[in-house]
Amino acid sequence: MPRTIRRYVRLVDRLNRGVGRVIMYLVFVMMGLLLYASFSRTVLNSPLMWGVEMSQFMLVSYYLLGGAYAMQMGAHVRMDLFYSRWTPRTQALVDAITILFLIFFLVTLLLGGISSTQYALQYGQRNYSAWAPPLAPIKIIMCIGILLMLLQAVATFFKDVAIARGVDIYAEDAE
Repeated sequence: MPRTIRRYVRLVDRLNRGVGRVIMYLVFVMMGLLLYASFSRTVLNSPLMWGVEMSQFMLVSYYLLGGAYAMQMGAHVRMDLFYSRWTPRTQALVDAITILFLIFFLVTLLLGGISSTQYALQYGQRNYSAWAPPLAPIKIIMCIGILLMLLQAVATFFKDVAIARGVDIYAEDAE
């Protein structure tokens, strides 16, 4: 594989591993917020109008920013009828073909996300709730998460092509 592709794969893997490992701790922040909201509502008799909605935003951030890391770790669900019986090269070839559909989907999703984010920024879009937070920050996070997933999908495509060709993409002399 060309050196630029190997560098791209390493860079994207490193980036998504770093983001994923940081974001996985967001679940504890979310749990703390929900515990505090519950405590505030039951013990202090002072419910937080923003607690549950903020935890929903955190959950969206958690799974959108962690999606690329999950893909990198192979943690997504795969329907396995024949896949496990195939050789690793055949698996990689099929994965390389099917990931093209994912890349198309992610490009389309990113274009829609960018359009939605532009709208939210231009018109100051707010959520329809009592708290009424601005939606632009979560939409920006959404676009970043989709972009990271797209970058990881392209890196995975390159890895699958390398495996199908019998090349170790991480080897320095891989050509």
